[in-house]
Amino acid sequence: MLKHFLIFIKLLPRKGKKFYYLLYNTTGVLARRKDYYLLAFQHKSLMMKDEKGLPLNNERLEYLGDAVLGAVIAHELFVRYPNKDEGILTKMRARIVNRSNMDRLALQLGLDKFIKTQALSDLTHTHIPGDALEALIGAIFIDKGYFAARKFIIEKIINQYQDLDSLIETNLNHKSTLIEWGQKNRCSIHFVTEEYPEKGEASFVAQAYIDNILMGLGRGSSKKEAQQHAAEEALEKVIGKQSLILN
Repeated sequence: MLKHFLIFIKLLPRKGKKFYYLLYNTTGVLARRKDYYLLAFQHKSLMMKDEKGLPLNNERLEYLGDAVLGAVIAHELFVRYPNKDEGILTKMRARIVNRSNMDRLALQLGLDKFIKTQALSDLTHTHIPGDALEALIGAIFIDKGYFAARKFIIEKIINQYQDLDSLIETNLNHKSTLIEWGQKNRCSIHFVTEEYPEKGEASFVAQAYIDNILMGLGRGSSKKEAQQHAAEEALEKVIGKQSLILN
């Protein structure tokens, strides 16, 4: 297969060769249709449109890649951990697809050198790299099918964690993650927190709302702790709903 790919590369124009070589060396993907991969790295800030006036950016591929990523990780965790319950598997998947982790993995892969944006600024403090990684998964899925996308996800994402069990103990900022999820999915997120005196100590109860719907309830000895617990419950409900759609 690699021999045929190298012959194919030689027949391409010089500009096309460079992109294919870089993509292969970076991701290990033997791409067939360059257009999908170019689109995967095209940020919406470029304001590009096709001949019909439709947007030309990676958002649709990101949407598809996000769904494929979730399905593959859910399946792998289901197979690898037959004795863990739904709650634990959900938390493990949430840790893997966390926005910060996806951004870090994208930069680790070197995807930032492919990304095209209007502002040529530092991408390390944005979610653009992680979004591009999901769009790349979408491109692989369309170009080469589910099993090629699955292979890429296992090798480049799941296998980067030497001990998946340790993800359960990872202390994530659930409130920040929920807010990021809301921004990505165009949902409003807000918290209502009340303080109750209890046995001489302050006790806080927080409610997490998504589009004005109560999705999480948390308690704690501080306002921050209560909001973290409320956000964690809301995230589990959201991820659980996505799981039902994907499966």
